[in-house]
Amino acid sequence: MQTFDSDGVTIAYIDVPAVGGGDDLGKGDPVLLIHGFASNHVVNWVNTLWVKTLSQAGYRVVALDNRGHGESEKLYDPAAYSSEAMAGDARRLLDHLGIARADIMGYSMGARITAYLALDHAERVRSALFGGLGMHLVEGRGLPSGIAEALEAPPGTPAPNPTAQAFRTFAEQTKSDLRALAACMRGSRQTLSRAEIAQIEVPALVTVGTLDTVAGSAAGLAALMPNARALELPDRDHSTAVGAKAHRDGVLAFLAARP
Repeated sequence: MQTFDSDGVTIAYIDVPAVGGGDDLGKGDPVLLIHGFASNHVVNWVNTLWVKTLSQAGYRVVALDNRGHGESEKLYDPAAYSSEAMAGDARRLLDHLGIARADIMGYSMGARITAYLALDHAERVRSALFGGLGMHLVEGRGLPSGIAEALEAPPGTPAPNPTAQAFRTFAEQTKSDLRALAACMRGSRQTLSRAEIAQIEVPALVTVGTLDTVAGSAAGLAALMPNARALELPDRDHSTAVGAKAHRDGVLAFLAARP
């Protein structure tokens, strides 16, 4: 992985050329991938074949580890994890790589960051792909309380609910910094109003599994944007939708059709 300085925070990333592009990283339309909470670029995008699929389809693939995650710098102040700050890391990565405009794809928390990037830096976003996050971006529901507390608790401490336990287990499996993730959970759960979502005018795709209880309605969120459509993944939940072949196929079709 490579790293760069994002306003004083060290951010790790990969930059993969399109297949057939050799060492020419400028070849192929760039796609920036932003992973979800407690994950990292490997778990979210490499292991699920997204990087391979997109690069073989002719796209330059850039993926970062969000602050507090993976190989990026760990911070312990919840204020450091606002969605605006994390969108700023994504924008500065585009600056660092000399990419004027990219398709931006985020999953779950990464979809929230994508929305903020599309609002705050619309000129940098060719299209916005929201995976694993629908109307709960607006309504603020989906995750129960207690996740941050479960992450901070001593090993073996019972979690307050199954979702909190699942996040703790996932964070341990990804060898994450649990204290940094607790700060991120407390600092990154902003919502957007319907009026703000309506300002996202770039082509957009909202993809959610039909069994996902975390994301909220894909069709509901897509309906708030002037140039968006929804893709539902049958029999997929929040953890299994990201790597679904139907998800990858849907995104490839969307990218091929967008202006």
